[in-house]
Amino acid sequence: MNDLSFTVPLWMWAAVTLGICVMLAVDLIAHRDNHVIGFKEAAIWSSIWIAIGLGFGLILLAWQGGDVSSTYYAGYLIEKALSIDNVFVFALVFSFFAVPDAYQHKVLFWGVLGALAARLVFIFVGAELLQVFFWTAYLFGAFLIWTGWKMAVSKDEEVHPDRNPIVRLVKKLVPTDPKFHGDRFFIRVSGKRIATLLFVVLVAVEATDLIFAIDSVAAVLAITTNTFLVWTANAFAVLGLRSLYFCLAGLLRRFQYLHYGLAVLLVFAGIKLILSETPVGKLPIPLTLGVIVATITFSIGWSLVATRNQPTGGSDAQQPAGTDGGETSAGQPPAEPTRRQPAAHRSPHPKDAP
Repeated sequence: MNDLSFTVPLWMWAAVTLGICVMLAVDLIAHRDNHVIGFKEAAIWSSIWIAIGLGFGLILLAWQGGDVSSTYYAGYLIEKALSIDNVFVFALVFSFFAVPDAYQHKVLFWGVLGALAARLVFIFVGAELLQVFFWTAYLFGAFLIWTGWKMAVSKDEEVHPDRNPIVRLVKKLVPTDPKFHGDRFFIRVSGKRIATLLFVVLVAVEATDLIFAIDSVAAVLAITTNTFLVWTANAFAVLGLRSLYFCLAGLLRRFQYLHYGLAVLLVFAGIKLILSETPVGKLPIPLTLGVIVATITFSIGWSLVATRNQPTGGSDAQQPAGTDGGETSAGQPPAEPTRRQPAAHRSPHPKDAP
């Protein structure tokens, strides 16, 4: 499988990794007081993360030229677009468990750490498979096409976070208190270490993102198998996921047709990956970048125009704020035992996603 090939010195890998760790540390320190994150603060942080992601592309442009930079931007944009899909399900998880607003950022912070680790593994395994076994391009491509089709045609599904297999396994293996205890994931009761409901929420978020990571990594691998570009595109897009959630939480109902755009992108990525192992070869990066930008712009614009008369607040994504004591039991949200996905979204994995 022919692809961009350039030498990435060890110091560059170390510098990028260190930079990501520093940014995570800054984000953690900035929100160490567990305050409720408003739209203005989230918008500022989102702007910072996006500026960093776009700025890294300029570094690649100066270092390796336009082809490498354009490939990075294509991967970054498709990952950023797919990360919006994560936001919908995160909102459902938080709403189901009635997670207090002030603790949501902590869950997302540790959730992103797990997401980065999972993506790093998937990237190296997936890239190696594509390089060694050419036929895996057909498998990955077919998987992306199937996922896109499921995303486009799936109807609204009731989502039961507490029925997720991973969440149920954790509850069986780890003694769990079905209540919130401030922002703590674990407490001690009679000398025994007990998980809190907030830890169960974290597991649900991690399990959800693990499913989405397979789609997103495969989609970026369809653009390039260069592990450095795939990793940086994923990492810089995922770093802004927490702020993106708080920016979009009150606007989810307005993204009514976004899932169609994401479905088109997944199908396009699948076709592109399959074509790479045929006489057609890899599609030009400018074409790929143009399709991604046009699809995202059209689907978001279509959604905003179609829902221009709808209120942006009070959506299902905005759960009631809890208290530090948090007396809500797992699986018992204030209004109903299950939450239906917002009409704006169809989950690509209705049976698997919590």
